[in-house]
Amino acid sequence: MAICRECFECDYLLLVSFSFFLAPICCSARLSLAIWAFFGFFLLYALRVNLSVALVDMVESNASLPKNTSSTCPEHSATPVVFRNTTGVTFPAMHAMWSSWSPPLERSKLLSISYAGAQLGTVVSLPLSGLICFYMDWVYVFYIFGALGVLWFFFWVLMVSDTPETHKRISHAEKEYILSSLTEQLSSQKSVPWKAMWTSLPLWAIVVAHFSYNWTFYTLLTLLPTYMKEILRFDVQENGFLSALPYFGCWVCIILSGQFADHLREKQNFSTVCVRKTFTLIGMIGPAVFLVAAGFIGCNYKLAVAFVTISTTLGGFSTSGYSINHLDIAPSYAGILLGITNSFATIPGMVGPLVAKSLTHSNTVGEWQIVFYIAAAINLFGAFFFALFGSGEVQDWALDGYHLHRN
Repeated sequence: MAICRECFECDYLLLVSFSFFLAPICCSARLSLAIWAFFGFFLLYALRVNLSVALVDMVESNASLPKNTSSTCPEHSATPVVFRNTTGVTFPAMHAMWSSWSPPLERSKLLSISYAGAQLGTVVSLPLSGLICFYMDWVYVFYIFGALGVLWFFFWVLMVSDTPETHKRISHAEKEYILSSLTEQLSSQKSVPWKAMWTSLPLWAIVVAHFSYNWTFYTLLTLLPTYMKEILRFDVQENGFLSALPYFGCWVCIILSGQFADHLREKQNFSTVCVRKTFTLIGMIGPAVFLVAAGFIGCNYKLAVAFVTISTTLGGFSTSGYSINHLDIAPSYAGILLGITNSFATIPGMVGPLVAKSLTHSNTVGEWQIVFYIAAAINLFGAFFFALFGSGEVQDWALDGYHLHRN
């Protein structure tokens, strides 16, 4: 029996109107999941950052060891490599969990809370790892954060479940609220519609936006410190506070923008696609503007730090834009979609620095301005591509009826 779409939307809006009384988000199982995910991403990124900090002391301690004087192989120079933990599976896995846990009108606030832990983990880990190395020893950086990670894992296993149906402490009202809100959004099909997925324009809109955003993100946080050191003669890495400031601003923006995005959708009746596109434009055009401005600041390193902080902070709007749009267009396959877009988004981290290095042979201001122009242009292209082709509706291929209709 077919269900009238208008009737369903009316019933859903009625359900949302009473959701505060039936299943408030405060002290709820879904908020508990967001908080535990927050701490998980906090530790995940802390474990990434602390290796970069501890590596300095590791290298210095090894410098006192006897050097190999063998002349069998000639000496050669190489660029130091900083190894990082593999974290590529965590975000798709978290997206897959949220597809079963997040009511449509609470996605922005719940996902922004959980993913903001990554930014705060960077903020805290940078100075804290330095203090541990200075007052204790570099090995304790791994002992302390590793122990916290193990402790978090035990709480995660005890407190979190994959779905509301399997959660032992969720209230009946909350479970019914979550399941009812996702009734017309999830698919029970076991086969993945790969062909329809790869030919979906809204998915490619996310791919382009994710790729473009990461190009500017890596330019700001990887190449701009080099620009400040080589051109402005100021080493921002020597100041732990200034190194962590952009991440702190981004963390604040992610939390606040998530709350504001859902407020616009639930209270102000803004459409999902309107909110996603608006927040993506702000989160991508803003960093592009300040990135270009960084090439015209002269020798004012304070202004450079301000531009880095503002641009990275504005980038936090993208979390409530394209970043969680996977859940809007295909909740059942959100983990797979994020895996696809994130794969493309890793390319700028490899290609961007190579392009910048090839363009800055002489380290002149003019050469660096070209680097900034390229990054800004890519970011603007990604923002407008998403604004043109992004969607806020569940795609037909992500629903049960798609397969039946095809047959």
